[in-house]
Amino acid sequence: MTSVAATSAAPPAPALPRLPSLTGLRWIAALLVFGFHAGTMRIIAEPDYKAVVDALFTLGLSGVQFFFILSGFVLVWSARPGDSRRTFWRRRVAKIYPNHLVLWAATLVVAWWFADPVLPAAALENLLLLQAWDPRPGWFYSINTVSWSLSCEFFFYLCLPLALPLLRRARPKLLWALIVALPLLILALWPAQELVPEVSRWWFTQIFPPVRSLEFWLGAVAAELMRRGLWRGPGLAAASAIFVVTWVAAAQWIRAELWTTLLAVAYLLVITAAADADVRGRRSPWRSRPLIWLGEVSFAFYLVHVLVMTSVLRWSGDWGTGFAGWRGPAVVLGFLVANLILAGLLHRFVETPMMRRLAPRRPARPAPVPRQRAAGAQAAGDGDAPASESAAADEVGQANGRSPYADLR
Repeated sequence: MTSVAATSAAPPAPALPRLPSLTGLRWIAALLVFGFHAGTMRIIAEPDYKAVVDALFTLGLSGVQFFFILSGFVLVWSARPGDSRRTFWRRRVAKIYPNHLVLWAATLVVAWWFADPVLPAAALENLLLLQAWDPRPGWFYSINTVSWSLSCEFFFYLCLPLALPLLRRARPKLLWALIVALPLLILALWPAQELVPEVSRWWFTQIFPPVRSLEFWLGAVAAELMRRGLWRGPGLAAASAIFVVTWVAAAQWIRAELWTTLLAVAYLLVITAAADADVRGRRSPWRSRPLIWLGEVSFAFYLVHVLVMTSVLRWSGDWGTGFAGWRGPAVVLGFLVANLILAGLLHRFVETPMMRRLAPRRPARPAPVPRQRAAGAQAAGDGDAPASESAAADEVGQANGRSPYADLR
C-alpha cells in the first residue's frame, strides 16, 4: 500500500502553458456586449451615427456566448490533476462572488435612491445566483441585470469537476463527435422551444443554464482535444477571417435561428487558434500588454457597465431620449471610459485581493526542464516531461517533426 507521505512526495503534475491571447480576447467580447447595450439604450439619436453602432454591435449580445465557450476552454485547459472538487469550487467562488456581491449591493442602493420597488425574493435569488433558473419574466434579470450569466457560470462550475474525469477518459472519436453535435444541439433549440410556453421561450433559449451549458461544453471538449495534441483547426489569421465573414453575414442576411450556431463555431475557431498561437510561440495581436490589462478587468467591466449607464441616464433625465448630433457618440465614449475606470478599481481593490484571501493557493508551477534532462527522467521512469517548455524549445520540437503538444499529454 502506498503511504500518504510517499504520495505527497510525488512531483506535481506539469502545468500547461499560459494563454495570454485568450485574456486579450475577453476584452473584445466585453466590448461587444457594451456596444450592444449602448445601442439598445438608444443613447445615440442621430440616425447616421446610430446606423454605424447598429451595424457593428447588432450581434453584440453574443459576446456572452464567447465568454461561455472561453470559460469551458480555459477551465479544462488549466485543470490540474491534484485539485480536489472542493478546491476548484472554492477558487471559482472566490473569483466571481466578491464582485457580484459589491454590484448586488450597489444596485440595491441605486434602487433605493430612485425609489424602485424591490422584491425580497428576487433580491435573494440574485444574491445566491439562482435567478437564471426562474422562468418568470423579469426575475432572471432581477437586481444587476447582467448577473444572470454568473448564475449560468455557477452551474457550469458545479458540473465541471464531476464531468472532467469522463472528459479525460473519453476516446478521441467521441470528443470529435461532441464537437460536431454540440453546435447542432444549439441549432435544435429553435424548434425545441415550441415545446415551451411562449412566455418562457426567451428564458429557455437564452437564459436556462443547462441550455447555455452547451456553449461551455463546446469549449471544454475543444480544450481536451488541444491538450492531447489532437485539435485540427485553422490558424489565427484564417480563423479571424472566418469570424469576420460569419459576423457580417449573420448581421445582414442570416436568420437568428442560424446565427447563434454559426457564431458559436466561429468563436470556437478563434479561441482555439489564439490558444494554439500562444502554445507554439507564434505571433498574436491579442497578447499585447494593454489588451491583457483590458482582458483582466473585463469581468468587472461587464458587471458594472449596465448599472452605470442606466443610473446616469435616469439621473440626468435622458433615459430613452437619446443625444442629438455628436453628443451621442461622445456620451457612449464617456461611458466606456467611466466604466473602465470603475472596472479597474473593482479589479484592483476587490477582485484581486479577495482572490488572494479566499482562494486556496495553487502549488508552484514546475520549473522548466531541458528536453535532454526530461528525456533522461522519462527513461529512468521518473514521470512525464514538464509542460512549461519555452517557445524556443517548441520550435525545436516542430523542426524535428514533433507536435508542440507532445509533452502536454
